[in-house]
Amino acid sequence: MSTEMVKQEEQTPERVSERPSVAPLVDLYENEDELLLVADLPGVSKGGLEIQFHDGVLSLEGRREIEREGATLLRAEYRPADFVRHFTVADGIDMEKIDASLADGVLQLKLPKAAALKPRKIEIKGG
Repeated sequence: MSTEMVKQEEQTPERVSERPSVAPLVDLYENEDELLLVADLPGVSKGGLEIQFHDGVLSLEGRREIEREGATLLRAEYRPADFVRHFTVADGIDMEKIDASLADGVLQLKLPKAAALKPRKIEIKGG
């Protein structure tokens, strides 16, 4: 390995994790009022989930923990893992009204459209 290569690696900060990261499976729906994102996050609790919406990017990060109190682990095939997914969202989402719920490992995230994006019926005046 050349000295130049080592110097470059030392200057570049790197985020390293011993835990695997996987992209959760997601379904996305749209109606006149909102976008609805449904993500499978098995084993992730409310406390292990972080959702952020900043500069048009929606970030989901979930941490799955495997701990069974009062039990001795005999075999481990189900490993701790992190779920990470980022989405670029078009302008027009009302950030103040975003709503999230997590039940049975399924996240439902409602992204309401701003009034300016909703279809509007134009009233015709005259005789």
